[in-house]
Amino acid sequence: EFGLAQAIEILKAQNGRARLTLRANLLRCSRDELLAKLRALHIAAEPTPWSPWGVVLSTHLNVYSLPLHEDGFCEVQDEASQLVTELCAPPPGSLVVDACAGAGGKSLGLGALLGNRGRILAFDIDERKLSELKQRARRAGLTNIETRCLSEDGLLHLVPERVVGPGAQRVLVDAPCSGLGVLRRNPEARWRLKPSDIEEITAKQRQILAASARLTAPHGRLIYATCTILGRENDAIVDEFLARHPEFVSVPAKEILSSSRAAPLGDGGEDLDALDGVDAE
Repeated sequence: EFGLAQAIEILKAQNGRARLTLRANLLRCSRDELLAKLRALHIAAEPTPWSPWGVVLSTHLNVYSLPLHEDGFCEVQDEASQLVTELCAPPPGSLVVDACAGAGGKSLGLGALLGNRGRILAFDIDERKLSELKQRARRAGLTNIETRCLSEDGLLHLVPERVVGPGAQRVLVDAPCSGLGVLRRNPEARWRLKPSDIEEITAKQRQILAASARLTAPHGRLIYATCTILGRENDAIVDEFLARHPEFVSVPAKEILSSSRAAPLGDGGEDLDALDGVDAE
C-alpha cells in the first residue's frame, strides 16, 4: 500500500519507543499550569506541537504514582487521540455518544471540553473497561459521563429514539481496528495479527459506523477514527459509507481546526475525517 521505501520508514518508526504524552484536564488546570507543576517537580516537559492541551515528557516515569495524576490534573493520552477529541468539537451543552469508548480516554477529553456540562453516553462491550472509565471520571471531577455496557452486537440493535431521542449532536466511532498505527505502544500485535484478520475487522467497522449513523441528530456530526494506517480501514470505510448514506457529507478538518493547523496533518479530506449529517435520521 505504501511502497517499499515508505513502508521501511514506517517500520523503523514503529520500532522506536512511544513518547509519554499527557493531556491537561481543563477542569483542573490549563496546559501552562500543568507544565509549571511538572517543572516544579523537576520533570522536564514540553507542549505538544499539535494538540492545544498536550504535554510531552522528556523521560519515562510512572505517571500514575504522581499526585498530579492522582488529583486529576492530567491524563495519559497520546496526541493523536487528543486531536480526535478536538475534531469532535461538541457544541456547548450537547449530547455526545462515544460508541466504542473503551476505558474512556476520549470520553474524558470530551467531558472536559464541554466543561462538565451536556451529556456523554459512553458505550462499550467490555464492562471492565467501562468500570475503569467510571474511576477515571471520578478522579477527573467529571459528572456528565454515563456508561452503558452492550452485548457484542448490541450497538447494531439499539433503538435510537430510546437512547438519544432525536439524536446526538456528535457521535464518535473510535472503531476497533488492526492497530497498525500504534505498534510502538502495543508491540505484541506484530505476532498476533494475521492478514486474514483485516477482512473481519473491516466488516465490523462498516457495521459499527452504519449503526452509529442512526444515533446522529440532523445536522449533527459523525466522527470516524482508528489507530491504524491502512487505507482499507480508513478511507475505504468512509468512502463506502458516504456512497451508501447520501444524507451525510464529508467535512474537511480545516473547517474545525483551521487551515493552518489542518494542512500539516493532511487537510482532512480523508486523513482526518468528520462526517456531517445533513439530514441524518
